[in-house]
Amino acid sequence: MRINQCKIVDFPRIVDKRGNLIFIENNIHVPFSIQRVYYICDVPHESLRGGHAHKELQQMIIAVSGSFDILLDDGVNKEMVTLNRSCIGLYVCSMIWREISNFSSGSVCLVLASLPYDEQDYFRNYSDFLEAQQLIIRDQ
Repeated sequence: MRINQCKIVDFPRIVDKRGNLIFIENNIHVPFSIQRVYYICDVPHESLRGGHAHKELQQMIIAVSGSFDILLDDGVNKEMVTLNRSCIGLYVCSMIWREISNFSSGSVCLVLASLPYDEQDYFRNYSDFLEAQQLIIRDQ
């Protein structure tokens, strides 16, 4: 997989003087069926989250409050994306290394995932990830 398959997605929102309503539907606003939802909060400013890749799992990452940066890495290219609006999400396909940093105070990172948790789906060692990416590139 390549970084150019990751993309920013604008979610529909209903604007009202009482506040905005933003909605996300399976297989419409995300390119997969949502199997798991979790969020990351109360992260100290200097902390790093992520630091892994997934073999199969896809994610939609949303800054529902505050902001943070996501470094995407496909083993060849790297791109930094800042999320700071609750009406957009970052689609991250499988086989992309990600590191999340620079959390603002009070930020909440919501993640919609295509699969239930499975430790076997993770690359937690960057060199193992690079090796697997090279095998994929060679086989294409």
